[in-house]
Amino acid sequence: MTLATLSDVLQPALKHKYAVAGLVTLGWEDMRAFVAAAEAEDVPVILQAGPSCREHTPLPILGRMFRHLAENANVPVVAHLDHGYTSEDCRIAIDSGFTSVMFDGSRKPLAENIAQTAAIADMAHAAGVSCEGEIGFVGYAGGEVSAGTDPAEAAQFARDTGVDAMAISVGNVHLQQDKEGGLDMDRIRAIEAVTSVPLVIHGGSGVPVAQRTALAQTSNVCKFNIGTELRMAFGEALRDAVNADPARFDRVQILKETHDPVMAATRRVLQAFKGA
Repeated sequence: MTLATLSDVLQPALKHKYAVAGLVTLGWEDMRAFVAAAEAEDVPVILQAGPSCREHTPLPILGRMFRHLAENANVPVVAHLDHGYTSEDCRIAIDSGFTSVMFDGSRKPLAENIAQTAAIADMAHAAGVSCEGEIGFVGYAGGEVSAGTDPAEAAQFARDTGVDAMAISVGNVHLQQDKEGGLDMDRIRAIEAVTSVPLVIHGGSGVPVAQRTALAQTSNVCKFNIGTELRMAFGEALRDAVNADPARFDRVQILKETHDPVMAATRRVLQAFKGA
């Protein structure tokens, strides 16, 4: 059994200068391919259930799916709640067997974000579960605009919440389909100077691959969330499978053909986060 907490995989990454991928799942087909890719690359992986995934499949089911994959994997696998917006979201995830929860209070005033995140971190730690928090709102491509993380606020947040990982806003954007952007290195260095908590980049699909590698090897950024990039790979593989035979209707046979392309795309993602 290789079920792990977020802290179990991020502390070694922080020490040895590499990063771990938080892969945003939508269903059985992609999460299975993600674990297969991690085994092929011999690296840990974080399976993440975000809001859209939870709308489709209840958390108790997702917890069992994640844990089944972890128990049969030969690399560490974290079962992680991504963007829990309430204490109840996080409590249900913990009760459902998740080993890590992320509370997103980034839209709230600083004091409220700290107080709520600290309470959830206490709840998680009492259950032997890790907790990730977010300071500085990370926006969405074509939607809400980001509010960059203030280093002084990041130091206060890390100190007062006791989180195991801290998501920051440093030029990253959720749902970005290209890699034309880049992260604010000066802001990252300023945050690193005031806290030793492992840092997390949400919206990692929009970060150029070379910068992902550089940050993994030279900074305290230990976790990159990757969703859009792999959803695009899945969508392309699914279209190819459907169009290959318009008369075919068995979805299990169709979905099986997404496995190898998604696994290959995931391996490329994971390779960028390895240490020097």
